[in-house]
Amino acid sequence: MILKNLITVGGFTSLLFAAFAFVHTENSPQKHSDPGTGAHGFAVLELFTSEGCSSCPTADNLMGQIEKEYSNEPVYILSYHVDYWNRLGWKDRFSSAGNSQRQQQYSRILKSQTYTPQLVVNGQTELVGSDRNAIKTAIEKVLFTSKNTDIGLSTKISGHQATIQYSAPSADPNNILLVNLVEKQSSTHVGKGENEGRYLQHWQIVHHQNSISLNTQHKGTTTFKLPDNFSPDQWEIIAFIQNPKTGEIFGSAKTKFN
Repeated sequence: MILKNLITVGGFTSLLFAAFAFVHTENSPQKHSDPGTGAHGFAVLELFTSEGCSSCPTADNLMGQIEKEYSNEPVYILSYHVDYWNRLGWKDRFSSAGNSQRQQQYSRILKSQTYTPQLVVNGQTELVGSDRNAIKTAIEKVLFTSKNTDIGLSTKISGHQATIQYSAPSADPNNILLVNLVEKQSSTHVGKGENEGRYLQHWQIVHHQNSISLNTQHKGTTTFKLPDNFSPDQWEIIAFIQNPKTGEIFGSAKTKFN
């Protein structure tokens, strides 16, 4: 059973949302879409999570399983650690106000509650982030019904800076290109809060997100400052095109570091 926690950020008052959602987590095998038999789409999964939320580790682990299960398909996972749980005794080192603001933006667009763990698929559908069956159904649906727009990406590392070269269609000036610096996997031993004493695993952690207006340019470069412990094989770049007013995502791509 998952306790949804309704919390508003940016100066609003925190409230506990006392409704409960039953989640069926049966591990029954499901048939995957085969790109050679008609699948032409993509799935961008955006998870809003926190080390301070006791319901989140199940969702975090599910993202690791999906990442492995769909490794040969155009499924892109991004985990945003929100900061509004930090006030309850444990500061999530991956959290940021920007991640919380992005979740609030989806709350307005989708007219949904704000809670963790929350998952948004292709910017249009929100689900409980640990509901395996509902998430896999949503993935299979968008793999067949969406159409992926081509995005060109390449990387170059110089010292503690990564330069990302991108190219994207310029058909709609209302769209933006969001380029994400993603750590594939990490772990934390939590010392306080709801997960006190637990050793948590995380997958596909968004550390930075650069927003580029396609109204001004659809080819160029953007940069990220790299952490001291940076190892190229443990990080990647995921980019996607989105209409910020409707939330709809039109295409996504990822690339490894050389």
